[in-house]
Amino acid sequence: MPAYSGAGATHSTLVICDEAGQIVGRAKGPSTNHWAVGIPGVAERIDAMARAAKAEANLPLDQQLTAVGLCLSGAEAEETNRELEQYLHTNYPTVAERYVVCSDTVGSIQAVSNLGGMVIIAGTGSNTLLRNPDGSTHGCGGWGHMIGDEGGAWWIARNAIKTVFDHRDNLKRSKHPIERVWQLIQEHFGVRTLHDLLDHSYGRFCKTAYAGLCARLATAALDERDPLCRKLFDEAGQSLARSVCALQDKISPELLRPSASGASTQLLDIVCVGSVWLSWDLLRDGFVSELRMQGFPHDLRLLRLTTTMALGAAYLAADTFKLGMPRDYTGNYDVFYTYRAVANENGNGTDAEHKTNGRS
Repeated sequence: MPAYSGAGATHSTLVICDEAGQIVGRAKGPSTNHWAVGIPGVAERIDAMARAAKAEANLPLDQQLTAVGLCLSGAEAEETNRELEQYLHTNYPTVAERYVVCSDTVGSIQAVSNLGGMVIIAGTGSNTLLRNPDGSTHGCGGWGHMIGDEGGAWWIARNAIKTVFDHRDNLKRSKHPIERVWQLIQEHFGVRTLHDLLDHSYGRFCKTAYAGLCARLATAALDERDPLCRKLFDEAGQSLARSVCALQDKISPELLRPSASGASTQLLDIVCVGSVWLSWDLLRDGFVSELRMQGFPHDLRLLRLTTTMALGAAYLAADTFKLGMPRDYTGNYDVFYTYRAVANENGNGTDAEHKTNGRS
């Protein structure tokens, strides 16, 4: 039973799985966000990746995949999801027999549990989604950089640039020195003055190029302990935790399970996806402090996928069409932090780099 998933505003991944749940073919491609490239562009890229993965799996290029799970960035609206599905059937009939189309956030959750859960994507942009066992979903964010993307790489980079502009204009003086951040901005964009940066912000604006500054800021925060860089990531941690708290009242009791920290405390798993989470050491204090300030009542396990989210989309296709696919969730993630709603004697939580038993 082959199945596929594409994900992300910047990059996409496709996998083909056999009936035993083993990946037998894979391919990578560019963005499959219809807001960026349009429905025809998404369909064309899906077809190209499907052909490449079929070739690796030694399948005829005109053989339809049994079912395809499309977990795509920007695929939050049912109307456009159905439009993409119909466009694929009409213009690329050899890709697959049937499709299920949904947001990229769903694929990440499906990779670790078929009961549901929560996912926070913090890559170029940001998005948080809760999926309950009854299939209902609730989101916070995911509106793109013009409206949101709080805690994502673009948002962190934009805040760095805005801080420099405001300080130089004497509009809002930074409490921390801006010189190192301004130097990193100059190096990243190849500019000398604030006016030079306007072309990158408007005429030649590229969201991913803007977001690329975030990696330089993270390095300076970690290696040099630059106070402004560290403040930017602390604020990002707060924003990401705020999205968790925003969905607190929507969490189904069936999604929670007893926590090891106490009989009265419940535990929720959160899948953390995207490059910003690689800077967890910089995000942690802000993330935890925001949860504490808002009185978030549940313990949390923060999970990092050890496999592609595309595998979760394959699981989704199998479950949607009742095809049956063997799977071992415990091999798909690591637990990198456990948050305790009631602080233990050593602090707010524990960092961990080990696999733990998953849910099925």
